Amino acid sequence: MQKLRIAALAAAMLVAINAGHAEEARHRLAIQVDQADPAIMNLALNNAHNVKKYYAGKGESVAIEIVAFGPGLEMYVADKSPVKDRISSMSLEDPEITFSACANTHAALNKKEGHEVPLVEEAKEVPSGVVRLMELQEKGYSYVRP
Repeated sequence: MQKLRIAALAAAMLVAINAGHAEEARHRLAIQVDQADPAIMNLALNNAHNVKKYYAGKGESVAIEIVAFGPGLEMYVADKSPVKDRISSMSLEDPEITFSACANTHAALNKKEGHEVPLVEEAKEVPSGVVRLMELQEKGYSYVRP
């Protein structure tokens, strides 16, 4: 039971740190992925990497969130993602970049497949991809759809 509490506390701290980073970041970017197209997925990841690199070179902070929904959720489907390895690598190298998966799309996919479809571990579910993009823009995030 003690190990479970420690794990839960560590997870809560990580969420708080990431949330704090996003709130403190000088620049904020939301990137939408809504197509099951590897070229679009790679372009979104390239955009995120290049923006992070640009601001790091200027000594400025940036928070980037890639939001996938609809057909774009394939970006985060563990056994189908054509960019799974890049997401894993970027997650380790660039903690400023977060990955959000639409829970509505995921639920529809689970129903269609008849079982729980696993997502890559780096993706966190948000209730709605579109609503998440709205919330991010309301918080001052710039918006890009590659």
